[in-house]
Amino acid sequence: MYAVIRTGGKQYRVSEGDTIEVEKLTAEVGAEVRFDEVLVVGTDTDTKLGTPTVKGAAVKGKVVGAGRTPKILVYKTRRRKNSRRLAGHRQQFTRLLIQGIVTE
Repeated sequence: MYAVIRTGGKQYRVSEGDTIEVEKLTAEVGAEVRFDEVLVVGTDTDTKLGTPTVKGAAVKGKVVGAGRTPKILVYKTRRRKNSRRLAGHRQQFTRLLIQGIVTE
């Protein structure tokens, strides 16, 4: 069984036992989280599409860690103007262990 959930402006295809990294959540390590915004629930033979979400479906997970991605450098320049700008960015994330998919 799999599900497609939406969190942090992105969509993730998850199954039970998967570990995913999502945009930073306010939950502490070890806390249980529940995603009610389930867009698709499917098995090998059947697929339920939501309009826009599947009624009564939810995905349960557990926070197993948090961190920051490697730094990326953003460099902007304007030709012939001697104008340069360098900025770095590290995105924060939360690592989740998917514990189950609940349907009606």
